[in-house]
Amino acid sequence: MRQSGRRMAILGGLLLVGSLTVGCGGSDETSGGGNGLEKKTLTVAALPLVDGAALHIGIKQKLFEAEGLKVQVKPVQQSIQALPALAKGEVDVIAGANYVTFLQAHEKGTLKLSILSEGAALTPNMMNVLVMPKSPIKSAKDLEGKKVAVNIPNNIQSLTLNAILKANNVDAAKVQYLQVPFPQMATALQKGDVDAVHIVEPFLSDTQKKLGARVVVNGGGEPVTQTPISGYVSTQDFVAKNPKTAAAFQRAMLKAQAAAAGDRKKVEEVLPGYAHIEPEVASVITMPDFPTSNNTTRLQRIVDLMVSAGLLKAKPDLGAVVFQGGKA
Repeated sequence: MRQSGRRMAILGGLLLVGSLTVGCGGSDETSGGGNGLEKKTLTVAALPLVDGAALHIGIKQKLFEAEGLKVQVKPVQQSIQALPALAKGEVDVIAGANYVTFLQAHEKGTLKLSILSEGAALTPNMMNVLVMPKSPIKSAKDLEGKKVAVNIPNNIQSLTLNAILKANNVDAAKVQYLQVPFPQMATALQKGDVDAVHIVEPFLSDTQKKLGARVVVNGGGEPVTQTPISGYVSTQDFVAKNPKTAAAFQRAMLKAQAAAAGDRKKVEEVLPGYAHIEPEVASVITMPDFPTSNNTTRLQRIVDLMVSAGLLKAKPDLGAVVFQGGKA
């Protein structure tokens, strides 16, 4: 792992380029084609995170091709960066989209959200709080008054971590969250710019190997275990105009989710390609849960958490938000 620092720096640059180019436009190929699809080429903005592995498994196994679809992947560093492009129709789908950002955008009217497929749910130790080996921080209580890096403030990380902290009698209001993109968290921690990082796989395992970083909070522990955190999202306008295309994507995506859930090796095989990590790291990372169906009861967990934290004013109609057109 001696080359890890340089590799992650390169990754950050690649992702930045990806985030800048994501607005270059979705496909205008709407001539239909196989299966009577309204649109046969989809542009999918995707993050280099484990919870988006099923997309790449689907591409590798030609599950989208089997439905008459071609998927073009646009890398992004944060799903929020692709939100304007999705709203404008410049990308068709966002993979690994964190639910907090998009449920908030739906409530504000920035876009009318359509969830095509669930992506990932929290499992223990897939998103942990790390500190340097010699840090005086030993427990969750020690995070009070400290700077903790998160990818996006007031979002899925702080939402779930605050729930864990409160359950452990920690005053979450005393934790200072700072925005640091995942690929840059290890450097920020090593330099002392932050006291701790709330980091997700595959960056979590890489940072532990590179810095010997210690876990002080299990970010996937109770009371947030199995909480849905991300999915494959589009807009209600897109699915209304392209119902057969959306249904085809959903069918392929759920098959890919089942492949990811059923065989860890399939996830390990695709991670080095899109997440730019060593195969040795891919073999040891903690996997999220890959839901194999769309379940509004399960999604209600993230909605309830957001409402209780003041991140949503009211509960959305998940029956209208979750697209149900993909049944074969």
